[in-house]
Amino acid sequence: MFQHRPGRIAALATTTLALAAGVSTTAFATSNHHAEPEAKPTVVLVHGAWADSSSWSGVVKRLQADGYPVTAPATPLRGLASDASYLSDYLKTVKGPIVLVGHSYGGAVITNAATGNPHVKALVYVAAFAPDKGESTADLLAKYPGTHLGAAPDAPLPRALNPVPFTQADGSTGTDLYIKADKFRDVFLSNQVNTAKAAELAATQRPISVQAVGEPSGTPAWKTIPSWYLVADDDHTIPAAAERAMAARAHAHTVEVDGPHAVAVTDPHAVTRLVEQAATAR
Repeated sequence: MFQHRPGRIAALATTTLALAAGVSTTAFATSNHHAEPEAKPTVVLVHGAWADSSSWSGVVKRLQADGYPVTAPATPLRGLASDASYLSDYLKTVKGPIVLVGHSYGGAVITNAATGNPHVKALVYVAAFAPDKGESTADLLAKYPGTHLGAAPDAPLPRALNPVPFTQADGSTGTDLYIKADKFRDVFLSNQVNTAKAAELAATQRPISVQAVGEPSGTPAWKTIPSWYLVADDDHTIPAAAERAMAARAHAHTVEVDGPHAVAVTDPHAVTRLVEQAATAR
């Protein structure tokens, strides 16, 4: 004798209605499930000369608050090819899509490190060098006058820099370049922070070797990877004219901010906004 089973009757009715409407039972059963949100790319922040990873702190905090995985590896600052190779190896440990951000000399590093990496979906240059093949950062500074370093970082040595010899691994002598403490607030910060903060940043600056600033760049990643560029209008290290020219050459999505070379320190909100624009671009 047929027994009344409400659950079975309801299931049969649902299937009948789905078939009558021309909808598969599988589609009907899964139609009420929401798709998983797309994972956000990892943002890799690359510092340049006379700074360290902590210079990104304000940007890191904002990106993490917005749900982005973030990392800020140290840049050796020993030679462009070796620095780029170091970063390239590091990027291989990052899973999923990457937004690669470079500041200052860090821009030259990401330009080389991202070449050929299919996981890098965007390059973001923050008051940064974006060299073409064969160009060095010294070449670009010499091409566009206005840096407060005093001259391009080759001979004669820029007046704002203090050379410090060191012994290299092969026993030869290298030279590190520091910004002189009494010049740091002007050159790196355009006098936009107080003297106490400037003195702290000058004391913790990471030097760059002479070899690194004079080494020519390889094949640039910005020729194949979409790029974004933040021009610091009041930059006393890399002239704003040089930044605009490099951004235009790379066909970068460009914004301008009234900030110093260390714009991530003085205006982390603007930097974060541009990084997130690159991260969400389709």
